[in-house]
Amino acid sequence: MFGYINVNREKLEPADRGMYQSYYCGLCQKLKENYGRKGQMLLNYDMTFLIVLLTGLYELEDHKTEFICAMHPSKKQTARINEATDYAAAMNILLCSKNFEDDWNDNHSYTKKALSQMFKKDYDCISKKYPRQSQALNQYLKQLEAAEKDRERNVDAVAGLTGEMLGEIFAWKEGDIWAEELRCMGFYMGKFIYLMDAYEDLGKDMKNKCYNVFHLMPMETEQDFEIFSRLLLTSMMAECAKSFERLPILLHAEICRNILYSGVWTKYEYLRLKKQAKEEKKNRSAKKSDAGRMTQ
Repeated sequence: MFGYINVNREKLEPADRGMYQSYYCGLCQKLKENYGRKGQMLLNYDMTFLIVLLTGLYELEDHKTEFICAMHPSKKQTARINEATDYAAAMNILLCSKNFEDDWNDNHSYTKKALSQMFKKDYDCISKKYPRQSQALNQYLKQLEAAEKDRERNVDAVAGLTGEMLGEIFAWKEGDIWAEELRCMGFYMGKFIYLMDAYEDLGKDMKNKCYNVFHLMPMETEQDFEIFSRLLLTSMMAECAKSFERLPILLHAEICRNILYSGVWTKYEYLRLKKQAKEEKKNRSAKKSDAGRMTQ
C-alpha cells in the first residue's frame, strides 16, 4: 500500500524541500522514540504527507531539533515534531503491522509473521488508543479478503474499500469541523493507492494467477487499458485535490499541492516508461528474429 504518496523534489522550492524533509526526519525520530529502532524500519513518505497536511490545516506548533543521522552523518539534520507526528507514527505502525499479518495469511511468509509478532504489543496499544481507526482497518481487511475470494469485478467497489479505511485514518479528530472533508480526501486517495498498486502489480499477478481487478476487466488492447487506467487514476486524484482545495490551508499549502498534483504521479510515470521500454525491447527482439529467419 505504501510508496505512492511522495513529493516531486525537482518541482519543489528549496525552502519547501527542506521543510518537507524536516517533517520526514521528525517522523523517523518519533518512530524511534515511541517504538524503538524497529519502528524506524517502517518509515515512509506516505505518512509524511499526512503530517504536512494536518500541520497546515490545524496550524500546529512544531518542536524543532537537530540531530546526527546515521544515514547522513556528515552534517546535522533538522527534525520538526508536533501532535500530528505522534498520530502519523501510530498510524504508520498500525498499517504496517496489519500488512505484515495479511501477508502471512495470504502467502505464509514467515518473515512477515515474525515482523507481525515483533509489533504486536505496539499494535495492541495503538488499537486501544485509536479504536475507530483500528476497527476500520480490521473491517477493511475482512472485506478485501471477501472481495478477492469472490473475484470482484467492480473496480470502484473494491478500490472503495481502501478509500473507506484511509478516510478514517485521515479523519484525525472525529466530530471535528474538518473531519468529513479529511475523510473525503482520504477516501479518494485510498482509491488512488489501491488502483496504483493494482496497476503496478498487474503483470506479476497475472503470472502468479493472483487476484487483480484490472485483470478481470475486458480490454481489447493494451492501449485501451492504459487510457482507461490513466483516466481512472486522474479522476481519483481530481476528487482528492477538490477536497484539499476546500480546506482553509495556507501553511505548507504548496508542499501539499506539489504532492497532490505532481508527486503522486512520479511512480506512475516511472512504471509507464518501464513498461514502454520493456515493450520496445520485446519488439526489437522480435524484429531481429524475423530478420534472422529471412536470411536463412
